[in-house]
Amino acid sequence: MAVIVATGLDHVVLRVADLDRAMHFYRDILGCPVDKIQADLGLWQLRAGSALIDLIPLDGRLGSAGGAGPGAEGHNLDHFCLRLASWDEKALREHLAAHGIAIVESGPRYGAEGTGPSIYVKDPDGTTVELKAPIG
Repeated sequence: MAVIVATGLDHVVLRVADLDRAMHFYRDILGCPVDKIQADLGLWQLRAGSALIDLIPLDGRLGSAGGAGPGAEGHNLDHFCLRLASWDEKALREHLAAHGIAIVESGPRYGAEGTGPSIYVKDPDGTTVELKAPIG
């Protein structure tokens, strides 16, 4: 049986230059209601069906850690998260290590299904990918 079986996207994290403008677009125009606000982190989470769209302003704690903002030389995607079908952290860590994939960060994180364990890795192009345990 495969160690990693993705069941879908849990959330996508966007670095935004103007939080009000982004909130207007995602909340008011696209109809994604606010799910959770973690202002101390600089994180606004909006519900998009069973997934979340996380907005992190460039001047906030999380947003300022990501370098240049959206534009010709910067990108607004912070990371995306894959929800996994099952969670065996020891086996997952061994699987990643066997493939030479370093774990960047790990610990409990809030996602579309609630708070649970997750592991962050980088893809070959440097994009951060979060692997998240199923909740419940």
